[in-house]
Amino acid sequence: MRSIFLCGFMGCGKSTVGKILAEKLGCELSDMDDYIVEREGMTIPQIFSEKGERYFRETETEVIRELSQKNGVIACGGGAMLKKENSDIASESGTVVYIDVPFEVCYSRISGDKNRPIVMSNTKEELEFIYDSRVPLYRANSSVTADGNGSADEIAERIITAVK
Repeated sequence: MRSIFLCGFMGCGKSTVGKILAEKLGCELSDMDDYIVEREGMTIPQIFSEKGERYFRETETEVIRELSQKNGVIACGGGAMLKKENSDIASESGTVVYIDVPFEVCYSRISGDKNRPIVMSNTKEELEFIYDSRVPLYRANSSVTADGNGSADEIAERIITAVK
């Protein structure tokens, strides 16, 4: 099995769907944000505040390169597949799947989440602008789009069907 890289906006269900998908496929889930937190020994808000977003984005690229060597499901951070280099690395070693969820659904899941620096530093309107600017990049940098409406189990099944 080739790796499956899940991408999409914050709150679209990458981590939740990723757990179920990995279980159904009998493989390991790597959650990029968790991996970065463990690797760096600090939370994502700490990384953003102490080292900056640019450092975080560079770390994401290193982590995608590392995780692309494994076979499994990789739940990418919300900004990981916006960088062409990252999507190229992921596409060469697996399938990039965009989980397409409407902004209002994502927002209801992420609103007030103190572990998301971008959420905490932007208004709802600004987050919607970010969402709108990212969607075309998610679509362009993925080879499969999965409808993110429904239960995590239903979304995982759609992804399995789409990547076969």
